Amino acid sequence: MEYDRSRFMDRELMEPHRVMEAGVSGMSLGSSGPVQPGHDGGVGAFNVGNLDCLKKGEVNLGTSIMAVRYDGGVVIGADSRTSTGAYIANRVTNKVTSIDDRIYVCRSGSAADTQAISDYVTYFMAGHKMELGKAPKVQTAANVFRELCYNNKASLMAGILVAGWDPVKGGQVYSIPVGGAILERPYAIGGSGSTYIYGFCDAYYREGMNAAQTEEFVRKALAHAMARDGSSGGCIRTVKIDESGATRSFVPGDKVPYGPL
Repeated sequence: MEYDRSRFMDRELMEPHRVMEAGVSGMSLGSSGPVQPGHDGGVGAFNVGNLDCLKKGEVNLGTSIMAVRYDGGVVIGADSRTSTGAYIANRVTNKVTSIDDRIYVCRSGSAADTQAISDYVTYFMAGHKMELGKAPKVQTAANVFRELCYNNKASLMAGILVAGWDPVKGGQVYSIPVGGAILERPYAIGGSGSTYIYGFCDAYYREGMNAAQTEEFVRKALAHAMARDGSSGGCIRTVKIDESGATRSFVPGDKVPYGPL
């Protein structure tokens, strides 16, 4: 019986420790080292036996984040798991970051990238506030995030939700996905866990919810995302932002709600 190295099953039967070999013609199956471009611009060599590359992933937030506008303010929330590949680096990360007294952001993507961007925007907003003599608008902070993400899109992995309250437009939610677009939405979700709760959010979101209903909606949605997404978990942190200021809430891991509204 002859084996065909291009087939996954045959590679596994022949040499189980080399299952990760690529069965693409033109690749050198016995080569070592990382992927190298060939003379024709294609793949020239692929390291098939060494799986150390799987251990070199950057620290990602692998997350579930959410922001919802209601009559009078917004509620923004996130899970708390930070992962490095398959390893959970931090179970209680605070992914809800304050930019100003009534402007908060949730961060997904590379932890280092999103922390650096948030620090830059906090610095810019502090100077803006001193210059104007009043608090910055939520839209201003969102546009600074958008500017940084768009102008550095080739080197950043950052998905941002900006939410807050100002006297001009009241409660606002802005979504800034990877690449630097900006969308104002009544509610926005992001991170790896968001893919599991689009249907849930579409089914249960209602215009005109009050603050308590909105907080419950955010917690239930995040709980569902955390239950399904292996990169999300830990506890739930939420912040309610309105004219009176910001109020933080915390749901410990053993009290996370799960189930339909």
